[in-house]
Amino acid sequence: MLLDIIYNRPLWAAIVASAVAQILKVLIEFLTDKKLDLRRLWDTGGMPSSHSAGVAALAVAIGLQEGFNSAFFAIAAVFSYVVIYDAKGVRRAAGLHAEILNEIVKELPHLFEEGFQPKALKTLLGHTGPQVVVGTLLGILVAVVIHYNF
Repeated sequence: MLLDIIYNRPLWAAIVASAVAQILKVLIEFLTDKKLDLRRLWDTGGMPSSHSAGVAALAVAIGLQEGFNSAFFAIAAVFSYVVIYDAKGVRRAAGLHAEILNEIVKELPHLFEEGFQPKALKTLLGHTGPQVVVGTLLGILVAVVIHYNF
């Protein structure tokens, strides 16, 4: 049982691709903003999309292992589409809404009762198109490397 998990290339491709994407977020922020924020390892949003990287790696690794005409690949491809669409669409929109709400709270504090102070909403939730594309390409690359080298 444990050996099955250890040798499951699609699982490892997804895990490694997601982890690499999260590490790249920290490095990119360090290079651009000159600050090291290790909390980015667990944060959502940003460049590249770890969601896109993980599901793309999973789908491609399954395709390479089981065949791109298999039902397994079809399931993984549809799952990937839903996750990527959600990351770029719904979660991105939620982040933009959070930005607007945070601005309203800051500009109109008199709207809130005494004692109630709303906390700022998290705004970095979803991804832009380029973040999704880079994450997807990263996932594909990781899946290919793992498939042919391990």
